Amino acid sequence: MSQTNKNLKSGVIYILLSAVCFTFMNAFVRLAGDIPSMQKSFFRNFIALIFAFILLKSKKIPIKTKKKENLKFLILRSVLGTIGILGNFYAVDKLVLADASMLNKMSPFFGVLFSFIFLKENLKPFHVIALVTAFLGSLFIIKPSFENLLLVPAIIGFIGGVSAGGAYTTVRYLGEKGESKLYIVFFFSSFSCLTTLPYLLFNYHHMSLGQLGFLILAGLAATGGQFSITAAYTHAPAREISVYDYSQVIFSAVLGYIIFQQTPDKYSFLGYAIIISMAVLMFFFNKKEHNKSELKE
Repeated sequence: MSQTNKNLKSGVIYILLSAVCFTFMNAFVRLAGDIPSMQKSFFRNFIALIFAFILLKSKKIPIKTKKKENLKFLILRSVLGTIGILGNFYAVDKLVLADASMLNKMSPFFGVLFSFIFLKENLKPFHVIALVTAFLGSLFIIKPSFENLLLVPAIIGFIGGVSAGGAYTTVRYLGEKGESKLYIVFFFSSFSCLTTLPYLLFNYHHMSLGQLGFLILAGLAATGGQFSITAAYTHAPAREISVYDYSQVIFSAVLGYIIFQQTPDKYSFLGYAIIISMAVLMFFFNKKEHNKSELKE
């Protein structure tokens, strides 16, 4: 097996591992019970912050930005990432686990759009069609209706997915500018903890030992997911492995049924099929375009 194939195989394994970790993170967040999303977010990011700090110190990486001009993008990444987490956690608490996961997986589509707007990356007509079709697919999950009591959490979950797409775009920009991935995680986790800390101080919701345990487990799962997905994209390019990230929806549906006895309705399944189909088509389209560009060089 060639080194390229080995790296691809490792990338797929890491991204599947990240999907499992993020599925368990969402399950633990829901199992933590009736605790505000702000409080859940703080504990999730505090554990990631500790791990990132330890790794930065062990690798002797300076805890500061490499370029001053990167600071505004670090802040933007952190704002969008915090909105993404809060939106996802709120949706996880209110919706079927698989629905919340799928709304969060709108991020790659909006990542393409944000890359076009902010990074001036090429946007093909197919990307626009895929984005619009995926959005229409998300409507089958959101089920917009004044009679739908879950409309608000579904919209908040969707906004969380859009924000995550923007956050991933800034991460790619910062990586291109030489910023350490560990420092990006550290800065984001620090920012998110500081943002949610005032809420925690003035509106702390009493937790049982069991609830605290579930939030710690959620933080550990999230940390595993973050580092796994980082490892995945260092082994193989996004165009070759990103589609495997949608396995989280399958894991979420299985875990949601086993733990919470949740079964998505027929409209949600139709939405899943549309969004995943667009993701697969975009995966092959991007790969084909990349191969064309390599032949021209």
